[in-house]
Amino acid sequence: MVSNALATESATPADFAALLSPVAPTLLESMARQAQSLTRRHFGRTISLYAPLYLSDYCGSGCAYCGFAADRPRRRRRLETDEMIAEMDTMKAMGFDEILLLTGERNPKADFDYLRQAVALAAERFHLVTIETFPMTVEEYRELAQIGCTGLTLYQETYDPEVYARLHRWGPKQNYMDRVESPARALSGGLRTAGLGILLGLADPVADAIALYRHIDYLRKNFWQAGISVSFPRIRPQQGGFMPAFTVDDRFLAQLIFAFRLCMPDVTLTLSTRESAAFRDGMAGIGICKMSIASKTTVGGYHYESLAENGQFIISDNRDMATFCAMLHRLGFEPVLKNWDSVFR
Repeated sequence: MVSNALATESATPADFAALLSPVAPTLLESMARQAQSLTRRHFGRTISLYAPLYLSDYCGSGCAYCGFAADRPRRRRRLETDEMIAEMDTMKAMGFDEILLLTGERNPKADFDYLRQAVALAAERFHLVTIETFPMTVEEYRELAQIGCTGLTLYQETYDPEVYARLHRWGPKQNYMDRVESPARALSGGLRTAGLGILLGLADPVADAIALYRHIDYLRKNFWQAGISVSFPRIRPQQGGFMPAFTVDDRFLAQLIFAFRLCMPDVTLTLSTRESAAFRDGMAGIGICKMSIASKTTVGGYHYESLAENGQFIISDNRDMATFCAMLHRLGFEPVLKNWDSVFR
């Protein structure tokens, strides 16, 4: 079945499952070569770069695995207007033209109006403005699209309803279906892209990956004009000391990345600074075509460097922009900080 999956040009969920089977690692080198060929065919020798900006760490949810959970003893803060502008201007000066705005779940300190203000400020400075925040209504997504928001990232975390219920102990994030349906609402509201993912380690990674594949397949069929991306976050150390139930090693993560590239050749595959420098270097162009760099998981931290501590989780790849881009050039890749212009909206 694995050989058949490698040979097919029209993959099915069964093919994807075969590429994640225990037999598939014996063909991992073949998977890697084919994944590299498909990545170059669809994305060339480019790696798109972006950076996240955490706007607020206020949150009313009790996610057991998150450093921002409501029961974590930490000093909470949010960026005010002048701080947002300073952080965004610093990121722009670093060369970024794509920004990902993040908050906790919806709460009085960081609600829709607060997010709308941040999107408007970002759209004045960046050509690509995406959000990783709380689920919203179609009307709210439409309003954000009209002022310059181009896409969202929203991880389901896990598609196992029982595990989901156990890990999301209280708060708005307890609503499993509201989260599942949010990417479709966002695309219905006019956002151009949707990024999905699972937090690897919370539940059976194979079952979660297959559910994620089916979710993406549904979105691609029903919103065929939209761009879809997939991220592969693994649990990282964070305040609270949560330990995942499942271990996801580098070999399986590589297998998962290759499986997505083989079955969805034109989908953007993203790898963040959660992963080590060595692993990210090895995956560049072999499935992965987009990465974050110089990331801060604190509220602010780019302009106000004193804020760059006590983040949502501890990042692994701490390289700065120049060092990372030099590595890409050595490997024969072109770092891309801008590949789309808002004038063509």
